[in-house]
Amino acid sequence: MNQLILGDNLEILKSMESDSIDLIYLDPPFFSNRNYEVIWGDAGEIRSFQDRWSGGIDHYVAWLKDRVLEMHRLLKPTGSIFLHCDWHANAYIRVLILDKVFGGNNFRNEIIWKRADTVKGNFGQSRKAFDPNADTLFFYTKNGDYTFEELYKPYSDEYLGTFYKYVEPETGRRYRLISMIGPGGAAKGNPFYEVMGVSRHWRYSQAKMKVLMEKQMVVQTRKGAVPQRKQYLDEGKGVALQTIWDDVSSLSATSKECIGYPTQKPEALLERILLCASNEGDTVLDPFVGGGTTVAVADRLKRQWIGIDQSVQAIKVSEMRLQQQQSIFSLS
Repeated sequence: MNQLILGDNLEILKSMESDSIDLIYLDPPFFSNRNYEVIWGDAGEIRSFQDRWSGGIDHYVAWLKDRVLEMHRLLKPTGSIFLHCDWHANAYIRVLILDKVFGGNNFRNEIIWKRADTVKGNFGQSRKAFDPNADTLFFYTKNGDYTFEELYKPYSDEYLGTFYKYVEPETGRRYRLISMIGPGGAAKGNPFYEVMGVSRHWRYSQAKMKVLMEKQMVVQTRKGAVPQRKQYLDEGKGVALQTIWDDVSSLSATSKECIGYPTQKPEALLERILLCASNEGDTVLDPFVGGGTTVAVADRLKRQWIGIDQSVQAIKVSEMRLQQQQSIFSLS
């Protein structure tokens, strides 16, 4: 494990053991008909990263499908894959590759990552379409039993101001009020009794309600109002992460982690994927390792990792990045 491998990923994937990988993230060349150029340190050294496919979309789909077939074989039964693409080919990739290889029943999410780098100024009056500002991440699993850890974002100030607007004077703890009425009433077996002068079917037994009242967890905002229960902010996990990811900024030229690789993705994006779909000690594969973000994050999060790329420069810069990161950790 923990290998950076130089070569054609199709041939390397074919040589790897079946059912050996827990999580795959791939950011293959997009079907965008663009050249990417970057200067690596020395102004005289220019590398051109091409993502042109002269055979059109059919050629691109066939090229990528061959590789995804091998990735499916490599995944453990509990494994997952996240494929990163954009609008140029995302529909083809989902229908003609991922649904065919993994099966539509193993599709879990289409995640939209809103990139900050596409926020631009006024385009004037000549534009006749909306500017694309998002990428797509397709999340598939090999089977129905797979590794997944729900992630949470911090509450926004707007959310706190709307819901957690109460503060206990004695403790300073913020809280909200939630209903204690038993859903479904008598039909669901909820007990009927009186609390603070209000008779309802409650979700709690009288004994538990008594305990809540003794702990001063029950609040009646005014006489005759239905009593509610306190829910403290410090007992919540945050807002459950959903499929629109607009809180992870893309990299700018001034970002501390930017190494100049033309398609480099932010570490926060890969950290989120690895945390939700793998555990410490699991093996993570990136068959288009590029600037090394996946393997760097995997190493930091104590995952095993394998990175593959046919670019000598990509392997060199990934190795350098890992060495620098490991040196920082060893000094801390």
